[in-house]
This record gives sequence, structure tokens and C-alpha cells, in this order.
Amino acid sequence: MLMRTDPFRELDRLAQQLMGPGTWSKPSAMPMDAYREGDAYVVAFDIPGVTADAIDIDVERNMLTVKAERRPATKADDVQMELSERPLGAFSRQIVLADTLDTEHIQADYDAGVLTLRIPIAERAKPRKISIGVGSSRKEISG
Repeated sequence: MLMRTDPFRELDRLAQQLMGPGTWSKPSAMPMDAYREGDAYVVAFDIPGVTADAIDIDVERNMLTVKAERRPATKADDVQMELSERPLGAFSRQIVLADTLDTEHIQADYDAGVLTLRIPIAERAKPRKISIGVGSSRKEISG
């Protein structure tokens, strides 16, 4: 039997039990990091214990939606649960993407419980040089 002595963890567990697990209509939040790496934005979501086929990624216009569901593991009939702290249910996160990102070429990888999305910066948003015409290329408009 496992024993715990941290009273704050017990309060967190109790609050989570009262709120219940996330459902598709009211999912729990998933933690994430977002940063720029070269010519792409990278967004990493922590969703440990979720299989890749239980993850759903959608982009509609500039709204990125990531949904995942952690299902309970199947147990034998003679198993008696002593402690269950890992949250189950649905998790979701929505992010509004800037117009400067290329949503047609998003890459997704899932490894060690971390879903990583790489969103390239659109060509039209990258810095570029503008050439300047000199001298004889000027035209005069007569009216």
C-alpha cells in the first residue's frame, strides 16, 4: 500500500475528482511551449500516456485545435486499484495562428509523450530586399 504525506497534493486530487475528467465537450487543458526556431514556429504539447491515434489536429482558417484523449488501461478482473492520480479523459488546446504562418505545411511529430508541431513562416512574411530603379527607368505621365 502506498502512503502520502503531502496535504496539498491531496487537495489537488480532491479538486480534480470533483471537477471530473475532461470530456470532448469540456476538455481539460494541456500544457504547451511555443517558440521560434529559424524559419518556423514550434509548439510542443505535453500529453503523456496518449497513443498517437488518440490525437486529433485540425486547422480551420487560422485556428489550430489539438485534441487528445487518455483512456484507462485495461486491467485484469483480479486487480484492485490502490491509488489513481493520473488524469484520464479529453484534453484540448486552441491557438490562433498569425497570418504570417504557412498552415498548409505544418509538420507533426509525437515522441515520448510530447506532440511537436512545426509551422513554417510563409514566404510572403520573410524579410526581402527591394531593388531601387535609377535614372532612365523613370517614366513621365502626360495628361
